[in-house]
Amino acid sequence: QLQKDLEEVKELHMKATRKRVRDVLVAEKHKLELEIKNQPLPKPKDVAEEEKSSLGGYTVKINNYGWDQSDKFVKIYISLNGVQKLPAENVQVNFTERSFDLLVKNLNGKNYTMTFNNLLKPISVEGSSRKIKTDMVLVMCKKKREEKWDCLTQVEKESKEKEKAAYDTTDPSEGLMNILKKMYAEGDDEMKRTINKAWVESREKQYKGDIPMDI
Repeated sequence: QLQKDLEEVKELHMKATRKRVRDVLVAEKHKLELEIKNQPLPKPKDVAEEEKSSLGGYTVKINNYGWDQSDKFVKIYISLNGVQKLPAENVQVNFTERSFDLLVKNLNGKNYTMTFNNLLKPISVEGSSRKIKTDMVLVMCKKKREEKWDCLTQVEKESKEKEKAAYDTTDPSEGLMNILKKMYAEGDDEMKRTINKAWVESREKQYKGDIPMDI
């Protein structure tokens, strides 16, 4: 509303011929410009949330991504077929110091979202950005400090530490057994056959006396 008032005052100022009228309009123009400047800007996250709630269609949560890093950036690659055909404003990323969320609007009739909270280390909001490539969105998080990240989020780090603690036992053979069990449980048929074969051969050698100590 203030912007419209300002435009009208500018038009009147251009048409005015009398000095007194022009001075009054100039004063009003400055007053309006100051009011507009001092208006509180909506927070980007609030805007993003507002847009999310007003979106029509079906919203898909993105779970698949790839990532790597350089000295200055952590880069997250999100595959989305045909994303390069969208208007640039349909691909939005909101950054905070320890998070970002991606919103892709109206891609093939669907909306796509991805949120990363509790990033491992702080990022620079101003230095971070996104790039739209063929069938892909690249989110570039600018590191506040040039250091290597072991993973993307604090949750991933804690999960890795718990896993590591499970294998760090005083008995090395017990740690090896834990690893083999995990590989067997998560492996495909070929992996299971390989582990079974290695286990059988190990037991046979043990019975023949080639391996004096129990594994």
